[in-house]
Amino acid sequence: MPILFFTHEIKFTLKQKSLLKPWIENVLKQHKKKLNSLTYVFCSDDYLLEINQGFLQHDFYTDIITFDYSSKTEVESEIYISIDRVKENASVLKVPFEQELHRVMVHGVLHLCGMKDKTKAQQADMRAEEDKQLKQLKSKKAKTK
Repeated sequence: MPILFFTHEIKFTLKQKSLLKPWIENVLKQHKKKLNSLTYVFCSDDYLLEINQGFLQHDFYTDIITFDYSSKTEVESEIYISIDRVKENASVLKVPFEQELHRVMVHGVLHLCGMKDKTKAQQADMRAEEDKQLKQLKSKKAKTK
């Protein structure tokens, strides 16, 4: 039985979990991946910085770190998301917090599906796929109202 778990290291409440779970599972399915176990950990900048320094030897803030333990077809991962970074990015980009949070959440999933974002072309492909998946989520939200 697949496990999709949301937890937090800070005071934070994820809204619309009942919509997000099937959405994430559908993204994986579209990319020919099967969910085994995926845990999202919502945390602070400082918490994620410690992970970035300790595991990746990077000394900078980031919005997301994805640890991928997957096999070729089955996804098993931990995704850490800094709520501080997401809030700041949403403000800078002038988008709602929830929209930016969902973008970051699906960004991690797309990495698990094999998408990269090192080159400009890869970044453009990643952004296009994020937008496509966010549009599908928005459509699901509209149907539940």
